[in-house]
Amino acid sequence: MAHLKACCLFCIFFIILTALSSSIRFGQATVASFTVRAGEETTRPLSLAIEDRVAIKFTVVGGQSGSTLDFWMTCPNGTDKAVYVDIGNLDYRFVCDKEGEYVMHFSNIGSLEDMFVSLNYEVQHYILGMPQMLFLTMVVVLVCVAAVAVFILMGKRH
Repeated sequence: MAHLKACCLFCIFFIILTALSSSIRFGQATVASFTVRAGEETTRPLSLAIEDRVAIKFTVVGGQSGSTLDFWMTCPNGTDKAVYVDIGNLDYRFVCDKEGEYVMHFSNIGSLEDMFVSLNYEVQHYILGMPQMLFLTMVVVLVCVAAVAVFILMGKRH
């Protein structure tokens, strides 16, 4: 009977663990380099969830008259956020308050020269108010403790 109880407990725990892991989104970090042509605009999308921590860094290298361009981000509701004009280096961080697709805009409309952009951004997902990696570490530790407990309970002879 104790063996059956331990197996049921382990199965329930495994089902809960599977349900939690299916709802977890993985963080993303991207490094990209691209050229924004003279008189054009380039966009890069970001799919974010509520409470995601985002860090965006980029450097502009380009023409002889200056290495700057315009940058802004469009939120899922259509409003613009983080509007920068004639920027060459940017380190921008924010916490996502609306889930959806955010779009980074790099505009070189006012220039006659192509600009090369080196972009680096990182998205950290949070679960129940804690970083995803910490949450997953705690889940793994709990699974290990539960497995040891089940092993001990199954080994006892009554």
